[in-house]
Amino acid sequence: MNPYVLAILLSSLGLGTTLTFASSHWLLAWMGLEINTLAIIPLMAQHHHPRAVEATTKYFLTQATAAAMIMFASTTNAWITGEWDMNNMSSPVASTMIITALALKIGLAPMHFWMPEVLQGLDLLTGLILSTWQKLAPFALIIQTAQTVDPALLTALGITSTLVGGWGGLNQTQLRKILAYSSIAHMGWMIIILQYAPQLTLVALGTYIFMTSAAFLTLKTSAATKINTLSMIWSKSPILTTTTALVLLSLGGLPPLTGFMPKWLILQELAKQNLPITATIMALAALLSLYFYLRLCYAMTLTISPNTTNSITPWRTQTTQSSLPLTLSTTIALGLLPMTPAILMLAT
Repeated sequence: MNPYVLAILLSSLGLGTTLTFASSHWLLAWMGLEINTLAIIPLMAQHHHPRAVEATTKYFLTQATAAAMIMFASTTNAWITGEWDMNNMSSPVASTMIITALALKIGLAPMHFWMPEVLQGLDLLTGLILSTWQKLAPFALIIQTAQTVDPALLTALGITSTLVGGWGGLNQTQLRKILAYSSIAHMGWMIIILQYAPQLTLVALGTYIFMTSAAFLTLKTSAATKINTLSMIWSKSPILTTTTALVLLSLGGLPPLTGFMPKWLILQELAKQNLPITATIMALAALLSLYFYLRLCYAMTLTISPNTTNSITPWRTQTTQSSLPLTLSTTIALGLLPMTPAILMLAT
């Protein structure tokens, strides 16, 4: 892609998200979401491949549906209350429609069906943008409107997402689909705690972004898109294989890695709020996700010689990718747990 066009598209992505962050008016927020969607579509379709075009079309249709729902709900709210302000969502119908539309935008279950299919059709860097940056603007709106939404709806969305994210990833062999289901499960953890401690939602979102970035950048460096490709990357870069296994365990939420922090804090808060059953369901749903991360770790580290593998040993070619983003995101994805008190103090 032409570097000038790429610069315009990436700056439009930044502009759309910033506009949504800064707005307290529904029309401006909607406009930011639309700029975001329109800026990522050329990036998704840049590889002229039927899968990429199909993924782009699916993404466009779901995002357009969600945007139309947001516009309809905010107009309904303005009709009832007489103002477009986000903080004045007094109509329960409008606020339920808004949260449903935003759930569709970020891929919360049961509105998640587009997410694995779309991610599977993209290259890894565009998939990274879709899994991290594209979540920020809808999440800003969800956090602002969550207090007016029925708590039972948020709890249902959260529990369904963690269960679907866990179950869906079990049978997958494609790494991008596994990361899509991982994303759905993490979104569920963020939504479940939103009504009780919004600062923990932000902590969980931040750690999720760094862990997912580390996973995607590693796969990009090793050019792996299937599980059986992973089984041979140890011969190409043993140190990268070690850190990748740790990043996947961090995504699963194992101590002493960064991914344990948000899960621990969220379960602690749910217990404080007198919701032991919800906390137990969430902890058990996390085990489902952990299983498929362990499966990837097994494929990478325990199927090496003298076992026979079904994939070709990769060439040790030099990569042109900058190693700094990968190093930074991996370090943060692995070593942030001792910083928990400082992060909590900053978040509250």
